[in-house]
Amino acid sequence: MRQPPKIHFAASRAEIAETAQRVLAARYGHVPEDEADVIVALGGDGFMLQTLHGTQHLPAPVYGMNRGTIGFLMNEYSENDLLDRLAAAEEEVINPLSMRAETRDSKIHEALAINEVSLLRAGPQAAKLRITVDGRVRMDELVCDGALVSTPAGSTAYNYSAHGPILPIGSDVLALTAMSAFRPRRWRGALLPKTAQVRFDVIEIDKRPVMADADSRSVRDVVSVEIKSEPSVEHRILFDPGHGLEERLIQEQFV
Repeated sequence: MRQPPKIHFAASRAEIAETAQRVLAARYGHVPEDEADVIVALGGDGFMLQTLHGTQHLPAPVYGMNRGTIGFLMNEYSENDLLDRLAAAEEEVINPLSMRAETRDSKIHEALAINEVSLLRAGPQAAKLRITVDGRVRMDELVCDGALVSTPAGSTAYNYSAHGPILPIGSDVLALTAMSAFRPRRWRGALLPKTAQVRFDVIEIDKRPVMADADSRSVRDVVSVEIKSEPSVEHRILFDPGHGLEERLIQEQFV
């Protein structure tokens, strides 16, 4: 008889998630994350991103159950039939973005982002950004509240709220989206190949400070930010059949 998988249950700090962790661990067993065959994340999308980042060095895939608000990256919560659901789950493999940000004090900050890397104005005036793609300046000056580069997996998050496009999960494309662009006023962004390397340079850094953010990990007073896809890092996410990222991305476009 096939042995059931060893499960590590991770929970956000929300009471509803911690309660679910206790109930599920008592029912299905619980092992340390480095001994697990699968990691079950209990919380919302933010906690799912946190779990993926925190376990990317481990071979175990992550199966999320929604104990948060939206739960785009999560499956529905149920205390029943978890082993059957894990056995039938479909796997999606996604690559994050890497961010390399230089600050005014010449320090370099590096981070990975599963959803997006964004630049945001950090003062009362709009940001001014120069955009370079693969070593070629594509826009000398973008005046805006901010700009971001999004993966397909993150295209329904901040990117979509900023009126960026929803990208099919299997597409080798990144979205470059402006937030409240003032000049050029009608510029809404660009679609770039997944291999593209994007650089933002901040213009008038003293007058118009800018912060960079990679999946909620923020760096203030940046002078330049370089962004590219990181194919050497793979995040394995499990979804119930028929409810994977591809289906959810399509579904989002008809609501």
